[in-house]
Amino acid sequence: MSGLCGWVGHGASAADNRVLVEAMSAPLARFDASAVQMLSGSRSAAAVAAASGSAHLYQQDGLTVALWGDVRLRDTAMAEQAAAQGLARVLASRWRDGAQQVLAALSGAFALCIIDEAAGEALLAIDRMGIAPLTYQVVGEALVFGSSADSIKRHPLTPAQIDPQGLYNYAYFHMIPSPGTVYKNQQRLLPGEYLHFKKGRVETKAYWRMRFDESGAKSFADLQQEFRETLRSSVREAMGDRPVGAFLSGGTDSSTIAGVMCEVAGGAAKTYSIGFEAQGYDEMEYARIASRHFGTAHHEYYVTPDDVVAAIPQIAGVFDQPFGNASAVPGFYCARMAKADGVQRIFGGDGGDELFGGNERYSKQHVFARYDMVPSLVKKALLEPAVFHFPGGGLLKVVRKARSYIEQANVPMPARLETYNLLGRYGPSQVFTSEFLAGADIGQPLKGLTHTYGKSEATSLINRMLELDLKVTLADNDLPKVAKACELAGLEVAFPFLNDQMVAFSSRLTPQQKLNGTQLRWFFKEALKGFLPNEIITKQKHGFGLPFGVWLQHHKPLQQLATDSLTDLKARKIVRGEFIDQLVGQHLNEHAGYHGTMVWVLMMMEQWFKQHEAH
Repeated sequence: MSGLCGWVGHGASAADNRVLVEAMSAPLARFDASAVQMLSGSRSAAAVAAASGSAHLYQQDGLTVALWGDVRLRDTAMAEQAAAQGLARVLASRWRDGAQQVLAALSGAFALCIIDEAAGEALLAIDRMGIAPLTYQVVGEALVFGSSADSIKRHPLTPAQIDPQGLYNYAYFHMIPSPGTVYKNQQRLLPGEYLHFKKGRVETKAYWRMRFDESGAKSFADLQQEFRETLRSSVREAMGDRPVGAFLSGGTDSSTIAGVMCEVAGGAAKTYSIGFEAQGYDEMEYARIASRHFGTAHHEYYVTPDDVVAAIPQIAGVFDQPFGNASAVPGFYCARMAKADGVQRIFGGDGGDELFGGNERYSKQHVFARYDMVPSLVKKALLEPAVFHFPGGGLLKVVRKARSYIEQANVPMPARLETYNLLGRYGPSQVFTSEFLAGADIGQPLKGLTHTYGKSEATSLINRMLELDLKVTLADNDLPKVAKACELAGLEVAFPFLNDQMVAFSSRLTPQQKLNGTQLRWFFKEALKGFLPNEIITKQKHGFGLPFGVWLQHHKPLQQLATDSLTDLKARKIVRGEFIDQLVGQHLNEHAGYHGTMVWVLMMMEQWFKQHEAH
């Protein structure tokens, strides 16, 4: 995948440490064969695996700097100094100025470590959006870290032990939210966070967080011009000097990126789309509309059930912990198509929803929030008694809808977002064995959500939800999905919407410019009228959703892989055998699309175990 790894506070000699850090770095270059650069001391070591231009290392007098990513310096003088002396050396010279000063100077996607071996001290940090992950574990007076947990578990101080809480959180969210991991005692840095370590003591702090200016000081015309200029500069900056292409789902975000690429390049950008021969899932026509409109050099591939069977073990293997977003499969085939076409870096449109208000749940929660405006006395004395005690109300559709609305509206945020959570619908005790549940806190997922939601300083509901989703939906789910799919294909990925200037721009839009009543991403669409095709602006959101449940009903090899995986999972005593039998024998026949999601989640858990036990 590329990345960095290393440690401080352990070792006998620089030579021995070099052998160990070489072993730790192997998983980082496993799929794309990136060049690995290593530095070692007597009690520390660091390595970076990366394409040319994305690795920066420096070592002198016991001070080691290792930086991975597509990084730029904000300060012109520092940038000139870095061009002459090297970026890592400049950061080393600023190390004693403090973490905030060092990190404030960096822009882009990165993971950083600075090690002062003599002091037994280290700094770890990742970028503001959490594009570049970094996991760590403290053992006594040693700190071991890596962009992948697969690197950390190769160190003799940090053998891997499965954490039941991590597996439970996976089943709840279909991924494991940071800072948690699937391994005991391992943690991940949050977006915009740094860690300071000194002789066994750890402190983590946010060096950056999203802050919203909801005043709306600028006119629409000025905002539109700034938005279009920021789009162009973000895409231009991400293009660099490598052959580039773009995912094109036909949605608002990917179509925007494709169109701006054509503008910036002054010619046809390369675009790549995935389709499915399944009713209700194929969105290829919208991708074709966008391609014709902008004149892109377009490429298409239709994923088949056989493709899914072939990809499942590979997808499970490329992730360093269980991951259940099925869209990683079409993402992989799309990236592989681009790789075969000579593309070295592909652009994803991820981030547009979380910056500009594009998810359906934002409008739904806006409707629920209206109930909070009703005086409590009216709700408790009039409305709720009338609705819940209406004679024969359970037989009337309008009354049932009113009851459902009130029940959900009375659930506080952010728990209300999980009203239809799949694991919650089944019931944890119905899914998991009692032995497994004894090691997990079933309330922890909602506690974690509430903690993250509560940290927001935004005054509007939409911005509080956006800030939550920047962490949970984007950094914990969508970014690793795309990054790992591209890693498996041996391809770099960039996210132009997550450029620091674009993020800052979005923070200055008013809540109404993001969600106007129930109109999603109002400003974004208004600002791009005349640029995007009208069909794209008005279409319903979809993306590369995989028709797994539909195909599972009739494709024998897919059925066999799922059945075999779930049968093997029974032996681990994590999931109740009775639940698996009921899921496969009854629930799938009742509603393949709905229950197929849990089949996928559990199958990918077992496949992850198999792939990682083999390495």
